Amino acid sequence: MPTRTAKAIWEGTIKAGKGHYETPSGSLRGSYSFVSRFENGQGSNPEELLAAAEAACFSMALSLELEKAGKPPKRIETEAACSIEKEGAGFAIKTIRLSTRAEVPNIDPDELATIAETVKKTCPVSRALAGVEIEVAATLI
Repeated sequence: MPTRTAKAIWEGTIKAGKGHYETPSGSLRGSYSFVSRFENGQGSNPEELLAAAEAACFSMALSLELEKAGKPPKRIETEAACSIEKEGAGFAIKTIRLSTRAEVPNIDPDELATIAETVKKTCPVSRALAGVEIEVAATLI
């Protein structure tokens, strides 16, 4: 299996500094700063990147599990909300909330919800984020 890489560079102090990240494929790159992470300033932030990774991984894993259950999906759309919170003298990411909408023929909402609950615990990104509570709400469309 391939190993994926990314690079981030930070220059300056925490509040006045700035950073940027990129992947070798060039498909992911952006800038980040104190205000884009802890306020509502322009730019990206690590929480946004974690949310994208979790949403993408969850959607793929849900597709796999639905297919294994004999219910191949037509479309899965997942939004992930990831926030950073003050904790003691530092900060922590404690929760990622997933909201997924799936177009799946011949499935009932309870079966979709059950499979989604399993997937939130087993997709590789969820497993990598084992210290983070992951919540999921699955809606059939």
